Amino acid sequence: MRVANFTKAVAITSAMILAGCSTTSTTTDGGAAGSANGGQDGAGASSYGANSGGVSAGQVVTREDLNQLQTVFYFDFDKAVVRQQGFADLEAHARYLAQNPTASVRLEGHADERGTREYNMALGERRAKSVERLLMVNGATANQVETVSYGEEKPAMIGHDAAAWGKNRRVELKYLSK
Repeated sequence: MRVANFTKAVAITSAMILAGCSTTSTTTDGGAAGSANGGQDGAGASSYGANSGGVSAGQVVTREDLNQLQTVFYFDFDKAVVRQQGFADLEAHARYLAQNPTASVRLEGHADERGTREYNMALGERRAKSVERLLMVNGATANQVETVSYGEEKPAMIGHDAAAWGKNRRVELKYLSK
C-alpha cells in the first residue's frame, strides 16, 4: 500500500512540475525566513499526517479528524506545485470528501504582493487548481471542489519581507458543507 501511495505521489508531483509556471521575474525571497521552510512557522498549519501518526491510508476520516488536518498549504516563490509535506493531509481531506459525497470545499488561491495584479490572480488560480487535482486524484469529485483566486488581494500577513511573502503564497481549504 505504501508503494502505491509513493508512486501516486511521485506521479502527481511530476505532473505538477510539468504544469508549473515560469516567469521572467528575477526576484526571490533571498533566503531569509523563506528558504528552509518556505516561510512556514507552523501558524495556521499542523504537522498532522504521515509523520505524526494521523489518519492512516484507507482509514475512515471523521469530522473530528478534519479539525486536526492542515487546511493552509504554502507554496514556493512563483510556483504552483504542492509541497510534499501537504500530501498526507490533502489525501485525508480527499478521503473525507470521497466518503461524504454531500461535503464540499472551496480552495482559495493566494499570492504574495510581487508581480502584477493579473499575474498574481493567475498564479493563485494555478495553485488552487494544483490542490484541486491532488484532491480529485485521491477520490474527491469535481462537484465537491470549487476554486477561486484572490491573488495578492487578501494577504494573511501584511509586510514587505520574506516572512510575509511566505505566509501569503498559499491555498486555503475551506469546507462549505461537511
